[in-house]
Amino acid sequence: MMRLGYAALATSKKSSLTRTTEEPSFVLHRYPWSESSLVLDVFTRHHGRLVLVAKGAKRPHSNFRPVLMPLQPLSLGFSGDQEVRNLSAADWVGGHVMPQGESLLSGFYLNELLLKMLAREDPHPELFDVYKDVVQILSGGFEQTLGPLLRTFELLMLSHLGHLPNLTAQTSTLEPLKDMELYALIPEVGLSRVMFKDLMGRSEAGASTDSRDAPSSSDSATMMHRAKTMALTGVQWRALSQALHAPNALTSTLRLCAEMEPQSRQALQSQLRQIIHFHCGMATLKTRQFMIDIQAL
Repeated sequence: MMRLGYAALATSKKSSLTRTTEEPSFVLHRYPWSESSLVLDVFTRHHGRLVLVAKGAKRPHSNFRPVLMPLQPLSLGFSGDQEVRNLSAADWVGGHVMPQGESLLSGFYLNELLLKMLAREDPHPELFDVYKDVVQILSGGFEQTLGPLLRTFELLMLSHLGHLPNLTAQTSTLEPLKDMELYALIPEVGLSRVMFKDLMGRSEAGASTDSRDAPSSSDSATMMHRAKTMALTGVQWRALSQALHAPNALTSTLRLCAEMEPQSRQALQSQLRQIIHFHCGMATLKTRQFMIDIQAL
């Protein structure tokens, strides 16, 4: 007599096995697993960030060995219904060469950002497309655009992940931004107006009303310069908001970041760093610290 229960269980297990083919992907990180295999952390277009095991990938004659490189567009096949899936196919899509020099370091920085910021199996197809385009730009070797390009990717990533507040109003009061007032993007607070008393390290209650304690013209100029290196005007934030929501957001935002004055770009960079570190839960990303150490040599 046939045991229907066991037959049904076997059929159910077989049918539950998930197979995916020709999935657009990038390798974010890889590390050894056993003597001949690799564990891959990949960013896929339709499935988000996944962990795959590439069995035998370290063997000299493995078809996986020359293909599974970071910052290269791949088409992957994999199977499994567990948290870690098995890689079954990998093909290089082509289209650009490996970035070099500072562009390569910038690419590794983008990969670490995605590793820290993305939850597993949380698809973000539009962010995948942005990442793909940014990596292609990096492969072109235009190192003079690296700063604006990284700021652009950080902005678009934070926007797609829902970590960027409305950039046309103060977060706490919803009051529209005034054109020439200065506003800063602060973790846990959002977009907030920057006051001179904040720059001077005084509370409003403790500030002296004595005219002798009033800042001189030179002090005011110093504070204004400091403010411009840590905040942006309402006009600038609204322009960024418009660029981020434009049909071609990458091009529009990159152009805007490239046209910023150095002190405004510095202000944007420091604020984005704070937001990223807040959501990553760490002070400095490894690749970022490595880039700083290299530049200091």
